[in-house]
Amino acid sequence: MSRLEMLIGDTPVQVEWEDNDSVHALEERAGYGDVIVHTEKYGGFEQVGALGFSLPSHDTQIVTDAGDIMLYCGNQIVVFYGSNSWAYTRLGRITDRNRQQLKELLGNRNTVITIRNS
Repeated sequence: MSRLEMLIGDTPVQVEWEDNDSVHALEERAGYGDVIVHTEKYGGFEQVGALGFSLPSHDTQIVTDAGDIMLYCGNQIVVFYGSNSWAYTRLGRITDRNRQQLKELLGNRNTVITIRNS
């Protein structure tokens, strides 16, 4: 079970993290301090931002849905408030917000995502 916490802006969200190499490496990195990602709206269905470092990736073609947290190109995090189909590595899923709540949280402006160890 992951020890990671995630905030979107100042709002904490519940995440069910995957048990994979990418998330384990992210946990290790967060052990040195908060991982802060400045994200931008993209395509009307996601927020995307550079991590500033690379994680192991195992991209596969995936159809995403609102709440999915993905690794893109090994060095970018993507958080969805809509859906898309592309090659990503799954990191986790936000479990305490529905599609409309995610759109309100992510769809109106660029934001900052903070990932840290709990």
